[in-house]
Amino acid sequence: MSELILPALYAMFIWWFTTGLIVWLDGLHASTYRWTMAGATLVGVAALYALSRTAGDTSVAAAYCAFTSAVLVWGWIEVAFLLGYVTGPRREASPPGASDYQRFRHAVSAILHHELSILVAGIAVVALTWDAPNQTGTWTFLILWAMRLSAKLNLFLGVRNRGEDFLPEKMSHIDSYFARRPINLLFPVAVTASTALAAVLWAHAAMPNMNAFDVARNVLAATLLSLAILEHWFMVLPLPSTALWKWAMRNRRKPEAASSGPLGPVELATLPLKTAD
Repeated sequence: MSELILPALYAMFIWWFTTGLIVWLDGLHASTYRWTMAGATLVGVAALYALSRTAGDTSVAAAYCAFTSAVLVWGWIEVAFLLGYVTGPRREASPPGASDYQRFRHAVSAILHHELSILVAGIAVVALTWDAPNQTGTWTFLILWAMRLSAKLNLFLGVRNRGEDFLPEKMSHIDSYFARRPINLLFPVAVTASTALAAVLWAHAAMPNMNAFDVARNVLAATLLSLAILEHWFMVLPLPSTALWKWAMRNRRKPEAASSGPLGPVELATLPLKTAD
């Protein structure tokens, strides 16, 4: 039983702590951003190196390392976006009264470079682990990517909780591309499909005679996917998701001190991871 519980607890901790750390760093004074970006870049490069070194290793430790490395690579993407270094050519809010088509065009322009950075990072992760026995890092990155894309589309189409409290002040214009609705038609499709995949991963992890590496890999992936599904439910249920990262949001401005418009301090938080991704 411990071979199922330990990787699940580890994945939950990494999800909770890395999300909180990014939220906390984003809430610091803007003068710290360049140091945060530099540190995140060093960590990201080290994580890519670790992925390449563990690609041929099928030990349990290698599964944990590859999982953590993929999360750290994703963390660089989130930091670069939320700090405003890698976003898109559009830096303004969507104008009031814009049609859905116009809002979509504006949203794509606002995150275009961010999406390209995900593509480049994804290619790097796949290339470093190509045809290798340890695919934990690739699975992790693809889950984050897919679930984050689903979260972005659901935010655009409209959900109850848009997570604007997690956005740094300089990125608060991103909230103008989101719609506020109780739910949208994509949500049940995305949640049902991802839940089915999570069930398959959990079932494979619990199969008898499964070796320790495969158990760890499946549980890590299944837990991350389950947490990304939970993040999706946070978007439509009246639940205070910010309570999970209250410790990381203490350096955010108080509502009464904020200017008009969305409260600025990923979407992970934001998720961000959210997920997913």
